[in-house]
Amino acid sequence: MNVQVRTIAVIDDDPRVLESLVNFLASCGYKAESYLSAEQFLGSCELSRCMCIIADIEMRAMSGLDLLQHIRSSKSAVPLVIITGKPSQNSEAFYLERGAIGFFRKPVDCDALVDLIGSVCNRSNPD
Repeated sequence: MNVQVRTIAVIDDDPRVLESLVNFLASCGYKAESYLSAEQFLGSCELSRCMCIIADIEMRAMSGLDLLQHIRSSKSAVPLVIITGKPSQNSEAFYLERGAIGFFRKPVDCDALVDLIGSVCNRSNPD
């Protein structure tokens, strides 16, 4: 039987944030893949294997909001969590209204993040 492993994609242009989140998720039993840009992620063709995406809002070319809009316009139901380390005029509600399942400011509350991921992944994986 060929079982595909579903992953969490972590997308941030800060390598320290990537390493920290991927290591944390691995310590919680998740398989996480890191990407330095939204374009790198989309070019990897891994969207169909993702159970969740965590994306920084402020990235050089394609922002986390652009990625969210791209994923929603492609009719993908993969949940996306927005993270940011910069002040923004947009509130959590702004991102949730556009289809994000969560919004966290850096440093990310990892316990709350893994609780959110767990609840979303358990809903989408009923086994």
